[in-house]
Amino acid sequence: MSEQFTPAEEKNLTPFFTNLNEPVFGLKLPQEVAGALFSRYSRSAKSLRRTFLDEFLGAPELALKDLLGGQTLASDDSAALKKARAFYERVLVGYGDDSVAQLGAAHIACERISNVAANILEDARIGIAPLEKSTRYVRFDQKDESGNYAFYREPRIMASPHRAAYLELLNLLFETYSRQIDPMIEFVKRSLPIHKIEIRDPQTGKAVSYQEAERDEKLKKWAEGAYLSTVRAHACDVLRGYLPAATLTNAGFFGVGQAFEYLLTKLYSHELTEAGELAAAIHRELNHLIPSFVKRAQFSDYLAESYRATRALSGQLVTEPPVKAGGPVTLVEYDEEAEEKVVAAILYPHSRHSLAELRRLVARMGPGERKRLLDEYLKRRRGRRDKPGRAFEQVYYTFDILGNLGLYRDLHRHRILTQERQDFTTAHGYDTPPEIEAAGFKPDFHRCMEKAAEVYEKIYRDLPLEAQYVVPFAYKIRWHMKMNLREAVFIGELRTMPQGHPDYRFIVQEMWRKIIEVHPALAEYAKFIDWKSYRLGRLQSEMRTEYKKSVYE
Repeated sequence: MSEQFTPAEEKNLTPFFTNLNEPVFGLKLPQEVAGALFSRYSRSAKSLRRTFLDEFLGAPELALKDLLGGQTLASDDSAALKKARAFYERVLVGYGDDSVAQLGAAHIACERISNVAANILEDARIGIAPLEKSTRYVRFDQKDESGNYAFYREPRIMASPHRAAYLELLNLLFETYSRQIDPMIEFVKRSLPIHKIEIRDPQTGKAVSYQEAERDEKLKKWAEGAYLSTVRAHACDVLRGYLPAATLTNAGFFGVGQAFEYLLTKLYSHELTEAGELAAAIHRELNHLIPSFVKRAQFSDYLAESYRATRALSGQLVTEPPVKAGGPVTLVEYDEEAEEKVVAAILYPHSRHSLAELRRLVARMGPGERKRLLDEYLKRRRGRRDKPGRAFEQVYYTFDILGNLGLYRDLHRHRILTQERQDFTTAHGYDTPPEIEAAGFKPDFHRCMEKAAEVYEKIYRDLPLEAQYVVPFAYKIRWHMKMNLREAVFIGELRTMPQGHPDYRFIVQEMWRKIIEVHPALAEYAKFIDWKSYRLGRLQSEMRTEYKKSVYE
């Protein structure tokens, strides 16, 4: 159901969006404003256009002329736009110069899409930047005006004998989540009350108790606001295990034309109905924004037939059941000569030798000489934003990971490294958050998970791809990640920060334990990995947010 706007709101919105009544639409905004809007939208229960109306269009510091860049927006039939599109038609379509398609870009919002579809869209690793609605800041206990919970009604399942079981299961999952969200918030408050929390003054960085903070009205306000936000986020983190992959989400995408063209081709060629529908909707909106760049996007026989043929043959060739995994993270392969490769790469830009020659020279160096060079290259890092240099890109690791769907959504966001996942499934079991058991919700949780597995298996026999929609976030899936050491440092130092979700912090810590085992001399330079465990680890980050908000009040 499309969102409703008053006539006045429609008048205000029309210059900035490609349509006002479809869930997929384009933005006609300066890129800085569009980026800020997407960022705010990812943490709001509102639609993007409603967020723009309520929080951007009426802001006194964002006058209409500023949003338009001081100029009137070019209409679709303006002479300048016609000339630009004629040029791109001639070069891109006529001569096939794909690099030209990297010069134009667009913002696209996709609202009320399933998490299955969101992950397919976010698989586009290069040339497209996604930002998705968070399960941490937004509750999923609300029904729409028709009285329905926010999950995708998959057309093939809805037209099959599995319809009733599908609806019954998904409504059960959402009803259980909704019934437990407020009690879980209260449980978190009781288990870790504010007066037992150490608070860090966002201005001075000094650690103080809540009792001390109470003496300072401003600090008390910051602490209480941050505490409540953190408690709500923690409760949402715990209960997101109930949410099925069919859960509707909102996502914003910024991408260059070349990347959008390939994404559309992949979507058109995908076997899921939702993917094909999204391809048509996104293509329609991009035709308003960068039509020359996506003109060639269409169904690909090559992609579709290759997928179907390899899937069918895989079923014939791989018939043995999988061996039970020994742990959540397996280091499948790594470079035996990692240290030599890194040291040679450090030397390379400062010499006239070939890389092969330098590796031979480094192989004859003693451990002390190598360490001196590594120290000079890396010892000046002051924090995780001081990235190691490109020499760390010479060494690669491949990890096979078994973790719940919820944490996969977080680790999936890393764009450059190579990763591939298997279909969402209930075959590998599920994780039960300790808070679920401590709060007395374990019987309900297990009943929901077992029901999900039962329904999944029934649907899988007839509709194996569509069965993914019923898989709750608590269930484990398998994927592999191949990354170089520089990327591993980035992920390790980013994803172990205190405010990170405990599930993915654990997985990343495990990855780094494996790296330390095989390359201790190199691993010591990833010195900003946080190995601790936290309760309400996001509190200090929320304190800083509350402080920044107060500055603008």
